[in-house]
Amino acid sequence: MNMTETIPPGAEPDSRFPSGPWTGFFLQPSHPGRNWMELSLTFRDGSVHGDGRDRVGEFRITGKYGVEDGKCRWTKAYIGQHTLSYQGYNEGKGIWGTWEYDRSYRGGFRIWPVGMADPTLVRISEEVDEPSPTPVDWIDAPDAPAEVGEPVEVGSPARSRGLGSA
Repeated sequence: MNMTETIPPGAEPDSRFPSGPWTGFFLQPSHPGRNWMELSLTFRDGSVHGDGRDRVGEFRITGKYGVEDGKCRWTKAYIGQHTLSYQGYNEGKGIWGTWEYDRSYRGGFRIWPVGMADPTLVRISEEVDEPSPTPVDWIDAPDAPAEVGEPVEVGSPARSRGLGSA
């Protein structure tokens, strides 16, 4: 596999389908966690071709994609071994979907162009606008009342009856 291959003339202009090196993983029930793979893909006129490798071995990719809906389908044929069917969707953050073997064994996958950040990592960012100080003139005023209501003088009969506050 030649991962440094140059992009061929006539390659797909849609930015969701750049020809060149891709990376990603597949999920397999019998092997928990991400099973990483490297791919070199060429997207041209609705067809995708390429090759790659993962923990199972080297493989070839042959299939179709649509720029109208982002749908993708291909076969992943391991050299001298079995063939899997892949189907997925590209929404601008790589291709994700499911793979299937012999109509009874399946799992998920996610691939993306090398250079793009892993789209499966959750990134939380928060932007906070600091409030501007609001001038409150009455707080600094020396004669400002401490509370709202009728002023009651300390020691007055109203205070002693519990009608005023300190």
